Amino acid sequence: MPIQWFPGHMNKAKKQIAETMAKVDMVIEVLDARLPRITTNPLIHELRIARQRPSLKVLNKADLADPNVTAAWVRTYKADANSAVLTLDEAGKTRDAHKLLALCRELVPHRTGGEKPVRAMILGVPNVGKSTLINALSRRKIAKVADTPGVTQSQQRIELVDGTILVDTPGMMWPKIESDNAGLKLALSGTIGKNAFDAEEVAWYALGWLAKFYPTVIATRYKLKDLEAHPDELFETAARSLGCVQSGNRIDGQKAAERILTDFRGGVLGRVSLERPDDALDMQLDEPTPDETPEA
Repeated sequence: MPIQWFPGHMNKAKKQIAETMAKVDMVIEVLDARLPRITTNPLIHELRIARQRPSLKVLNKADLADPNVTAAWVRTYKADANSAVLTLDEAGKTRDAHKLLALCRELVPHRTGGEKPVRAMILGVPNVGKSTLINALSRRKIAKVADTPGVTQSQQRIELVDGTILVDTPGMMWPKIESDNAGLKLALSGTIGKNAFDAEEVAWYALGWLAKFYPTVIATRYKLKDLEAHPDELFETAARSLGCVQSGNRIDGQKAAERILTDFRGGVLGRVSLERPDDALDMQLDEPTPDETPEA
C-alpha cells in the first residue's frame, strides 16, 4: 500500500508559508543528508522559485550519511544557481551556526543589517532537525524538539543575536507522494508519522535495500549469511538474531521491525545514504515487494 501522510494542520501551514514567503529575503531548506532530494518538498520548491528567493540547503544529519555520497550531493547543489549548501551534524550545530548565518548574508548581500536585517524562512519536512538547528542558532531552547514528526504546528518569529530574523514553520509534507520507494524511505528515516505506515513493511524493505547497497553492515548486525535471500527470509533471520521471538518459536514481527527502524535512525547500522544524485527518483529494487510471491 502506498504511504501517504498529510495531517490537517499541514494544509493550514501551506497557506501560511505561501503568504510569508513574500515577506522574507531567502529560504533555509533543511534536508536529511541521507535522502536530500526525497526530503525536498516540491511545494516549497515551487513557492521559492515563483518568488525568486535564494536558498541555503542545509544537509542535516550528515553524521548519519555516507560521507562520499554527501560529498557528491554538495557538488550537485553547489552547481545550482541562486543557492548555497552546508552540511551539519548533531555535534557541530552550535559550532557551525556562524557559517550558516554567514552564508545567508552572502546570498542576500543587499540586506546589510541594522535596519535591514536578513529575513529568512526555515523550512523542511517533519523530523528533519529544524527545531534542533533553530535552538543552536538562537543559543537557547526556543523550539520544541522530539523524535516524533509533526511537533511544530505553527509559525514563530525569532530574532537572533546578530539581528537575523528567522521565521520557523511547521514541518510540511506534500499531499501525495508519487513514488512508493520514496514513501518507504521517508518512513524509514522517521519523516512519516508512525500511524501512516506498516513498520514491518518498511523494515522488510530496508533489509532488502541495505542487503543490496550496504551488505556488510546488516550482515554483521543481524547475523545474515545469505544476503541474496528473499527479504522475508532476511527479516526472519534478523528478528531471531535480535531475540524477537514469541512462544511457539514464532518471530515477533512488530517488535523486530521497530528494532530495525530504531537501528537505522540512530546510526547503529553506520553511515548510510538512501539515495545518490544520479539515482532515478523512483529507483526500484530488483527484489519483489512484500505482497508478491517470489518465483520458484
